[in-house]
Amino acid sequence: MKKNILLLLLLIAFVSCKKETSEASGNSNPEIAQTVKPNDLGEKIFNGKGMCYSCHKTDQKVIGPSLKEIAKIYKEKGASITDFLTEKSKPIVDPSQYSVMKTNFAITKNLPEEELKALETYILSFSK
Repeated sequence: MKKNILLLLLLIAFVSCKKETSEASGNSNPEIAQTVKPNDLGEKIFNGKGMCYSCHKTDQKVIGPSLKEIAKIYKEKGASITDFLTEKSKPIVDPSQYSVMKTNFAITKNLPEEELKALETYILSFSK
């Protein structure tokens, strides 16, 4: 009985250490990354570490323009949202809010290219 309990504790310790290692590495496993669709990853970033949700809503202007407005204008102009988020291009939707958005560049400029593209895919999905 004691051997079974000890074996169970060792198994739990091994599994929990394995999980922490995966999380600490940022899930760099390409098989896992490929199973997440860009739109889903973009939504996760928008509502999570990108902090975009705090100023942007789907169909109404709050602090920043709505996602529908952003998507419409960027599609019409053939512009790159990722270039804007990395300060490689100027604002085209609501330049008067640029100073507010500028504080978020500290976050968006450090996102990996894959995440920036996924975020762009998510935002552009709101254009009709």
